[in-house]
Amino acid sequence: QVQLVESGGGSVQAGGSLRLSCAASKYIYRYCMGWFRQAPGKEREGVATIDSYGSLSYTDSVKGRFTISRDKADTSVYLQMNSLNPEDTAIYYCAAKWVGSPSLYDDDYNYWGQGTQVTVSS
Repeated sequence: QVQLVESGGGSVQAGGSLRLSCAASKYIYRYCMGWFRQAPGKEREGVATIDSYGSLSYTDSVKGRFTISRDKADTSVYLQMNSLNPEDTAIYYCAAKWVGSPSLYDDDYNYWGQGTQVTVSS
């Protein structure tokens, strides 16, 4: 079992930046970590993922704007979000799955945080 707690959400104007953090209750060096988001009235979608080897994957809409990383202590994962636009408004969730390749499919993940709200105004 691993507990995940997100932080760093908030309100920002279009073009601005936010950095989301996900703190884990244990070492996550063997876990593949992902960031997901769910906008009102829409299904949850995978945003970015990083496996234990550092392999990355991003959904097309955030490529070049968002960066996922994990700290050297392997207890936290981050999502740096730049050039935000109103379409990025959503609740952002951190998730973990035991080993395996990077995945943007939420069914692949076993553990989830409670989410943090990101609101981008035009």
